[in-house]
Amino acid sequence: MTLSRQEIMDALNKWNAAWDSHDLDGVMQLFHDEILFENWTGGKIKGKKALRKAWAPWFSNHGGFQFKEEETFIDENEQKVLYSWTLQWPSIENGYEGKPEIRRGVDVIHFQDAKIIKKLTYSKTTIEIDGDRLSLNASNK
Repeated sequence: MTLSRQEIMDALNKWNAAWDSHDLDGVMQLFHDEILFENWTGGKIKGKKALRKAWAPWFSNHGGFQFKEEETFIDENEQKVLYSWTLQWPSIENGYEGKPEIRRGVDVIHFQDAKIIKKLTYSKTTIEIDGDRLSLNASNK
């Protein structure tokens, strides 16, 4: 099944609403059973059940996160999306715990059968807290 540009946009809007309400079930609805997710550190997860298991603690322990869309580019013919975002959440960085943190990144998203089959996440290697720019160290995450 191929989605129209509008159907892709509608699916992403519904998906974003699920993220904003911290609804793991709603977020997972758009994923294909064979999803390949690669996070910003290069870690990979294959399969919807494994992804749910990996994300469940994050949804439980990191309340207050919000993803804000910056730009979305949709290639209807290829069923691909480039989604740039800003993540705002209470920081877990040493010395900044609980302060508002801002991260910026991009997701490369591939659709198959009207579901997300691949989600590759790329993030800047810096974050902003209290006007300070801090380097991330993937080994601390």
